[in-house]
Amino acid sequence: MISIDRLDGELLERLARDARTGVLGLASALGVSRNTVQSRLRRMEEGGLITGYRPEFDLARAGIATQAFIGLEIQQGRLASIEHALEAMPEVLEVHATTGREDFLVRVATPTQAELQQLIERILSIPGVVHSTTTLALTTPLTYRAAPLLKHITRNAGWGRSTAAPKAT
Repeated sequence: MISIDRLDGELLERLARDARTGVLGLASALGVSRNTVQSRLRRMEEGGLITGYRPEFDLARAGIATQAFIGLEIQQGRLASIEHALEAMPEVLEVHATTGREDFLVRVATPTQAELQQLIERILSIPGVVHSTTTLALTTPLTYRAAPLLKHITRNAGWGRSTAAPKAT
């Protein structure tokens, strides 16, 4: 686990808004030196908090308009083999191991509902998959985000060792 303070939270929030923002731009916006931003980014990268800088994709604009969440009930002892089978399917965007009736929650995307049905049939044919429940996503009013949570938990954590926090605007 890595300890972060309010400055780190602000830095992460700005990166989440635009990961292409340069170190100088971040330093200027936060009122700290370039070296401070670089050292904090390096610490968070080396500590595993920042795991990469990736573009976000609008799948609908690429013709992949159907997204769904598939809950899978799985035979005991088959999690790893089913995980590997799902990983081999390009339509599978992410897989979460869960509690409750379903063992996996699988987020998928396909160009059409007919292709979604074919994907569901392929998933059901994986040895060890017992049952599935599919929920079609209509819209995504709020996409995945972690920066607001990190900013929230660091709101009272100080602003580094030697730099005063900027005045609230």
